Amino acid sequence: MDERRAHRLRSLLSLGLVLLLILTRGASSPVSTKERLEHLSRPWAFDFTRWELSALGRKIGYGLLAPQRWMDEPSRSRFVLAYLDDVRESQRLVRTINETYADPQVDDPAAATADARASLAALRTALSEEAPVAEAILGEQVAIVLHDGGFGVAGQIVPPVSGTFTPLPNLLIVSPRARIDRLYQRDLVTGLTDADRDRIERRIERALPELSAYVTEIGGLSAYPAMLYESDSIDWDAETMAHEWTHHYLDFHPLGWAYDRAFETMTINETTASLVGRWAGQEVVRRFYAPFLHREKALPHPLVAPPRPPGEAPRFDFRAEMHRTRVTVDRLLAAGKIEVAELYMELQRRYFVDQGYRLRRLNQAYFAFHGAYAAAEGAAGEEPTGPLVRRLWALSERPAAFVWRIAPITTRAELEALLVELEPKP
Repeated sequence: MDERRAHRLRSLLSLGLVLLLILTRGASSPVSTKERLEHLSRPWAFDFTRWELSALGRKIGYGLLAPQRWMDEPSRSRFVLAYLDDVRESQRLVRTINETYADPQVDDPAAATADARASLAALRTALSEEAPVAEAILGEQVAIVLHDGGFGVAGQIVPPVSGTFTPLPNLLIVSPRARIDRLYQRDLVTGLTDADRDRIERRIERALPELSAYVTEIGGLSAYPAMLYESDSIDWDAETMAHEWTHHYLDFHPLGWAYDRAFETMTINETTASLVGRWAGQEVVRRFYAPFLHREKALPHPLVAPPRPPGEAPRFDFRAEMHRTRVTVDRLLAAGKIEVAELYMELQRRYFVDQGYRLRRLNQAYFAFHGAYAAAEGAAGEEPTGPLVRRLWALSERPAAFVWRIAPITTRAELEALLVELEPKP
């Protein structure tokens, strides 16, 4: 009897274990929002490993040759400007080809664009050979300016300034609909069209209706070497090279380590990089390129707009209007009026388009991206972090002192405490 009872007990225990396994396997474990976003965006994820191997191999190869070493400074600057002229011509050829293919009056666009396509192919080959030299020259010029701004360590800039002109990933930003916050971001593949971006955004918003998504092109990315948009503007290129180097520098300090910790930390980081990038970019152009451009100093993005001549009609001020839009959206969301805020953003988007600014989307995620760049009034609205960073910049005797002070900071409270110490006493 005892043996049979023990057998039944063992049988019941075995059955219980089987049932427990079945129930455990059948029950789905909760999936986090981040995991769902990872899954939804995975088909378009950018392959950084492949890009890094290619970019580093290219940098090492040209670094060993370093043909720019044999050029004097005027020749170096002229080489970069000639490279940018070729970039401009390649962009013109692309526009010509695209417009011809879209023209219903052209019966055979392939034949009509044969010469343009041949010229473009030859120009792209030349650009692939010129780009590494232009990148090296511009990087060295940015390094000279940074060194003179106090960033040198034993006569060297650490980490070294390095960037490469390359097709850039797109960036996916996701924010809650109820507030503006960068909940999630991911780098996506290059070459997405507006139709592709719209499809990705709608895929996410259908699966997670409480979220707002935005996919955008970017001008630079702080991989190493930094990824730079192929622009024909020396102002843009110099500023972006210095901006991305600032991220590289901050990656060795708490402000860089904590980049994703909170939106205010990200705003401190991006605004810091914007201020340093703008200063260094302008100095590079003033020092190395102004004589060839017939101007005294480049001011591509002035912090203060120049006064309007008397009698001239008011011009549309994009930054001021975007600031007003963000302030209104924040107030509506704080009152819980999400649908009203979204309707207002769409009406404002159409207004911006009417003024000549092609905004494809204007939503919470748009502001979560653009609002982190608070070096001037605009999409940040009345978020207080940006003005605090700008105040620290104004109180710092030189750019390096500004960066040294802000690099250990990761919160707005720490930044406020630092400013209390630095503000002039009455």
